[in-house]
Amino acid sequence: MSLLIAEDITVRDGATSLLSPISLHLDPGEPLVILGETGSGKSLLAQALMGTLPEGLEAKGRVAIGDRVLNAGTPDRFRGLWGREIGVLPQEPWLSLDPLMRAETQIAEAHRLVRGLSPRVARARAASDLSELGLAEAGSRFPHQLSGGMAQRVAIAAARAGGARIVIADEPTKGLDAARRDEVADLLLSELGQAGGLLIITHDLSLARRIGGRLIVLRAGEVVESGTTRDIFAAPGQAYTRELFAADPESWSPRRSSAHPGPAVVSAEDLALVRGQRTLFQGVSLKIAAGQVFGVTGPSGCGKSSLGDAILELIPPAHGRIRRQGGAHPFAFQKLYQDPVAAFPRKRRIGEALADVVTMAGCAAREVDVLMESLGLDPKLLQRRPGAVSGGELQRLSLLRVLLRKPAFIFADEPTSRLDPITQASVIRLVTGAADTDGIAVMIVSHDQALIRNTADNVLSLSEPGNEETALRHRRRASSLS
Repeated sequence: MSLLIAEDITVRDGATSLLSPISLHLDPGEPLVILGETGSGKSLLAQALMGTLPEGLEAKGRVAIGDRVLNAGTPDRFRGLWGREIGVLPQEPWLSLDPLMRAETQIAEAHRLVRGLSPRVARARAASDLSELGLAEAGSRFPHQLSGGMAQRVAIAAARAGGARIVIADEPTKGLDAARRDEVADLLLSELGQAGGLLIITHDLSLARRIGGRLIVLRAGEVVESGTTRDIFAAPGQAYTRELFAADPESWSPRRSSAHPGPAVVSAEDLALVRGQRTLFQGVSLKIAAGQVFGVTGPSGCGKSSLGDAILELIPPAHGRIRRQGGAHPFAFQKLYQDPVAAFPRKRRIGEALADVVTMAGCAAREVDVLMESLGLDPKLLQRRPGAVSGGELQRLSLLRVLLRKPAFIFADEPTSRLDPITQASVIRLVTGAADTDGIAVMIVSHDQALIRNTADNVLSLSEPGNEETALRHRRRASSLS
């Protein structure tokens, strides 16, 4: 017997159809993967099944969970199922975590209030959950003290704590390196067992392959192809599915490096960074010239993002020296955030926020329209607030905002972690094209080694903290690149 049956689920924004009638079923022990590009309606489908659509959007259809039959158009009736029957891993972990509660406390609260464990047992279970996810030392931290990957794993632990048989995971591995991605996939599969239901919303081809089960390919709110994951990956039947698979970074041709790079925009000598009592890295030297793309890769928590923040003078290094191009305006050094939801004002419309940048940068308002078109963004998004925009769309809007400043240097922190392969390739071409045509120095941080390998002129690989042999090997390599 199916754990969840959805029939003719639709989503509309007034007269505009966002999701055509979709039917699916979720069976015990067999995962279901919804795969599609940014803005295809994947998250809208999950929200309709949960009764959590943003205000102004309307769902229709029927959702049967166990012996309960619910109307998708009456979302209030779903509330009693949250945490107990259905657990959700949201796309934006920082929005789901309480900013005033420490990580372990949030997980323990779910064990205590939803599962009914005693406070002592709940705390012990929370500590065990964090340890299983490689976060034994993160229990005392607040969400803002966690990296994007760490916040995602804390959100996974909190969602699991209620004991729900059905888990809907919306992009559960975004921002994670390959090893962590596979660990999370295996953890979700182990929780599934023979009796649980797992629905994965993703654009990550590697995650879809590892999860297996059944696959639905979604595009523009419509089902393109469905079947077993193994069969579709072995022989995709539709042109769009083949295009999606071919856009994987592993299939990209290496970018052609500039034969004559410009002057150095930023450089670092013998750099070391410390967080708390832990040394993230030491002995790192680098130089990024105008028109160059510099790639930084490594496992979660190795200090990739902190390196970029140090170059932008957002955090001080423990040792070493950083030089930036003299005479450049401070606004010439820009950051493209890993989690754009944390960088946009939540209560203001996107268009209003971008209008402020246009005013401050002194550029023409029409440049917003030009960039919207080049990034494949619907102008209607400018009327929405960040909470009503998909993660991939918000990431591209963040890139648009940065490019409006006419920067000399861009630190792109996991710039495509929310993007499907097709959109990812387009955005990376735009970023590297800005380096080629406008002479912008770009530092791209990514856990995707294939993306970095085929995009960057020079690459710095950071190791796990404490791995001195690896750190020294990469120190010598980084020095040679300078």
